[in-house]
Amino acid sequence: MIDIQNVTKIIDEKVILKDINLHVEKGSIFGIIGENGAGKTTLIKCLTGIYKPTKGSIKIDGKEVFDKKEIKEKIGYVCDENQYFSSFKVIELKEFYEKTYKKFSEDRFYELNKKFKIPLDRRIRELSKGMKMRVAILLNLSIQPEVLILDEPTSGLDVLIKREVMKLLLDEVAARNITIFVSSHYLDHMERICDNVAIIKNGEIKFNSSMEEAKNSIKKLQIVFKDDKKVERELEQFNNIINVETIGRVKYLTVKNYTKDFENKLYEIGANFIEDIDMSLEDIFINFVEGEDKNE
Repeated sequence: MIDIQNVTKIIDEKVILKDINLHVEKGSIFGIIGENGAGKTTLIKCLTGIYKPTKGSIKIDGKEVFDKKEIKEKIGYVCDENQYFSSFKVIELKEFYEKTYKKFSEDRFYELNKKFKIPLDRRIRELSKGMKMRVAILLNLSIQPEVLILDEPTSGLDVLIKREVMKLLLDEVAARNITIFVSSHYLDHMERICDNVAIIKNGEIKFNSSMEEAKNSIKKLQIVFKDDKKVERELEQFNNIINVETIGRVKYLTVKNYTKDFENKLYEIGANFIEDIDMSLEDIFINFVEGEDKNE
């Protein structure tokens, strides 16, 4: 559904994105995560056709996105700062969307607003950041998009509304088979809804896999060795160890590209006991980025 091929974006002679390659299947939720300034928002602006890639191509449903009205009609876009016409009332903004998007559903708009509880006679400038985000999500779900692109969609929302939004996204995929591309710093939310996730760092994709593969590839192991002093030297031979912590006689190893063969080698160098510790997406992200920093 979404194909990003060899995309590079240069702004003011600075390389913001470098040779990005991603594929997103129809009816899936794809998450992009990274530190501030890593290039997430620039990638999203290329994906929505706001920016034209300096090199490479971005296609949705087999067609280039940039400067293609018929493709943009299929896209819903919620950004982290929603700059709507500030003097418009919410109801007037709804009418604007209704005239702009052929598939806009008035019934869907009012159905969703029973949950979002947005006062329709209020002007946009009178709304809080969280309320503006609700308006953006409401409008972009009402256009019934085939692709929904979200940049920090829960920013400014309270806990209950965040949960409602996550449920709505899952319901949209289940009911209408839409494709969602989302960026967020709330990694616990991403972990619950994403089928696939990519890590971007300094404008490059450093990791890209399904959520299941991510948890199998990057692991934290709790290990007791026979000889602590000897094993320090032995561990230096492994280039897939991201981090080592020692608490008493127990060592905690965070590793990437984990395999059973690696675990067998740990037994060969003196491991008495190895236990796999569950890692959240946040744990995986932090340890992966720290490992990349050490290698730079």
